[in-house]
Amino acid sequence: MKKRFILILLFFYFYGITNNYGQQLGFSISDNKKKVEIPFDIYNNLIVVPVVLNDKLPLKFIIDTGVRTSILTEKSFGDIINLSYSRKYTISGLGGENLIDAYVTNNVSLTLPGVKGRGHALLVLAEDYLELRNYLGTDVHGILGYELFSRFIVDIDYDRKIMTLTSPDYFKKGKKFQEIPMNIVDTKPYINATVVFDDKTKKDVRLMVDSGASHGLRLEPDSAKNILPPEKSIDAILGRGLGGVMGGKIGRIDMFQLAENICWENVITSFPEDHDFLDSLKTVGLQRDGSIGGEILTRFKVIFNFPHEKLYLKPSKGFKNRFTYNLSGLTIKAKGSKLDVFEVIEVRKGSSGALAGIKEGDQIIKVNGTSSKVLHLNNINAALNYREGKKIRLVIQRDNEKLTVKFRLHSII
Repeated sequence: MKKRFILILLFFYFYGITNNYGQQLGFSISDNKKKVEIPFDIYNNLIVVPVVLNDKLPLKFIIDTGVRTSILTEKSFGDIINLSYSRKYTISGLGGENLIDAYVTNNVSLTLPGVKGRGHALLVLAEDYLELRNYLGTDVHGILGYELFSRFIVDIDYDRKIMTLTSPDYFKKGKKFQEIPMNIVDTKPYINATVVFDDKTKKDVRLMVDSGASHGLRLEPDSAKNILPPEKSIDAILGRGLGGVMGGKIGRIDMFQLAENICWENVITSFPEDHDFLDSLKTVGLQRDGSIGGEILTRFKVIFNFPHEKLYLKPSKGFKNRFTYNLSGLTIKAKGSKLDVFEVIEVRKGSSGALAGIKEGDQIIKVNGTSSKVLHLNNINAALNYREGKKIRLVIQRDNEKLTVKFRLHSII
C-alpha cells in the first residue's frame, strides 16, 4: 500500500529553534566545488540520504521541504555520541493526549557525501514516535529540510536517484523545464494550482510542496472554500505522526492542473477531517488549501530554487502513470531487527484482501511464490498495488497455521 502519510504531522515545525551559540547555520560543498551529486534511495516516495552526525555516527535522513529544523528521531542515537541538550519540550498530541518529549541540542555537524554542515541546531525526539523504520521498511534516523534548501539549488532526479546540490551563483536550469513561481513563507514552499471537482466546480488553490510526505494531492475540506470530498469516497487513515493518527476520506477529483501543460485527470486526493489539528500546523495569516507530496513529485525531475523562489519541473518516465490507492486493502508494517517480518496491521473493510479472508495480525510469508525473507517492504507494497486485476497469491502465518490466499487487486475509488 502506498501510505500517504508518515511525515505530515510534526508539531515542531513552527518552533523556530535557533542555535544558542550564535553560529550561523551553514552547509558548504567540500573542496570549493560548484556542485555535488548525492545518491539517494526512495522509500514510499520519500528521499533518504546518508548523513554522518558529528563526524562519528553514520545515519540516514529524509529530505523534507516541510521541515524547518533538522530532526533526530530517537534520543538513543544522540546518547551514543554524548550529545548535550539545552532545552526540553513536552507537546500534547490530538485531543491533548499522547504527550511527546523532545530535546534541543546545538552546534552539531551534519555531513552528507561531499557536503559539510557546521553549527546546526537539532531537535531530538525522546523516543521513536514516528516509527519510520517500520512503515518504510528501512532504518531511518532523522529528517533534514530548510537548512539544506536555503543554501543550494536542489535538483532531485527521481529516476536516477541522484540529488544535485548547486551553489546559487552557478545554477543553470537546463532545457525543457517548466518554471513555476514559488513563495517561501515561514521556511516552507508554496505554489498555486487549479483543481476541478467531480461536479465540475473549479477552484484555484494554494498548496505547500512537501517532499517529506508520500501522498500525491491533499486538500483541506472547508465548505466556505467549496473544498469537499467527492460523493464517491472512502474513509481512510491519512496520517500517522507525532500527534497520533489522522483520519479522513480519499476520493478522485476530476482534474488537477499544476501548471500550463501539466495536468492529470481522476487524481486520487485525500481530505483530512482533523481540522483543528491541521490548523495548529499552519503559518499564521497564510491561506493554505492543502499540499502536494511525493506521489506527484516523483513524476518529475524537480529543481527547488528557494533563494529565488522558483520551482522547475520536467516530466519523467512516470508522469502519465495512473493514480491508484491501496488496491489490496492491506496496510503492512515491517518488524524485527532486520525488518524482515511483515505484519498486516490494517485490513480495509470490503477490500479484495478482506474478502480473501486476511486478518489483522497475519504475517506475510510469501508473495507470488517469493519468500518474504528476500523481499523489502517496498517490494511487497509494490506487488500489492501493481495494477487493477493483477492476481495475488499470498502465504500467510496466522498463529501456528500457514494459509494460502488468492485474490485480484481491485480499486474501489
